[in-house]
Parts: sequence; C-alpha cells; structure tokens
Amino acid sequence: MYLRWLIPLGTGVAAVAQIAHAAQYMTIEQAQRAAFPAATTFAPAHAVLDAATMATLAAPAGWAPQIWQARSGDNQILGWIMEDRVIGKSEAITYALALDTNGAVLALEILDYREAHGGEIRIPAWRRQFVGKTARDPVTLNRDIKNISGATLSCRHITEGVQRLLQVYARTLRTKSPD
Repeated sequence: MYLRWLIPLGTGVAAVAQIAHAAQYMTIEQAQRAAFPAATTFAPAHAVLDAATMATLAAPAGWAPQIWQARSGDNQILGWIMEDRVIGKSEAITYALALDTNGAVLALEILDYREAHGGEIRIPAWRRQFVGKTARDPVTLNRDIKNISGATLSCRHITEGVQRLLQVYARTLRTKSPD
C-alpha cells in the first residue's frame, strides 16, 4: 500500500526506454560514391511501373523508389543505384541498393535507421549476403538470407524491399542497360 507511488514511476521509465533512436549513417550521395567510385555522373532514371506490375511486386501504396544510373566520363553505364524505404518494426528504414549492368547486387547500404532495436542489419556480413543476387535468384529470409535475432522485422522488410528493387530492374531497367 505504501509503494503505490512507484508504479507510475516504473511505467514512465519503461515508456522512455522505448523511444526510437534515429541515426543517419550515410547519405545517398555517399552511397553512390561508395558503390561506383569511377562514376562521374548519377543521372536520375525513371522506372515506369504500371498498376499490374505494382500489384505483382506487393508494393505498398505510394511506393516510389528513387533511381539513378551511374555513368563514367565516357558516358558508359556502370550500373544503377536505388534509394528505397521500408518499415522496420514501426519506423522507416532508408537504404540504398547498387546493381551492376546485369542487375546483380553490388552493395546494400543502410542510410537512415530510426528504430530502437534491430540496427544489427548494418553489420557488413549480413548485408554481404545480398551481393551477387539478381531477380532470377531466390532472396528469401531464413532460406537464402540469414535472419538476425532481435532484428527479425528489419531483416524481413529489407529482404522484401531488395526483392522488389530487383524486380524493378528486371521489368524496367534491364532494357536500358547494355547486354
């Protein structure tokens, strides 16, 4: 009976512990330079996705990744870099996916992470699992991509986002790349 005053204090502490920690680890410009150091320009690219394609990609409403084509000084296409957002547990995760001219993943970078937990998806070994994957490859959490305990939703949603971006390449950008 004399300890009732501790209950509100304990509840307040628990609520404070759940506050998200937003962190920007890299800008899109830094991710572009890291993935394509020989590039001299990054030209915006426009992927036209019709409603039927959007439905097959299981894309969330309003989904629209930003896409750039990396080019060298002699105007040779080096690849593509895409910026996308997915929801981790409850907050947005912004990431960049770099693809070569054949649509294979060169790099996956976490740009902004806003969750209190699950930031382990920034571990290079986890992100390297995606390198070399194409739209023809299976990219499935717990099968092809290992999960990280405590970051399951972040892992799942980044994996699903990468799958969508690989399909965007296969359906719209492949025709703009040299064969």
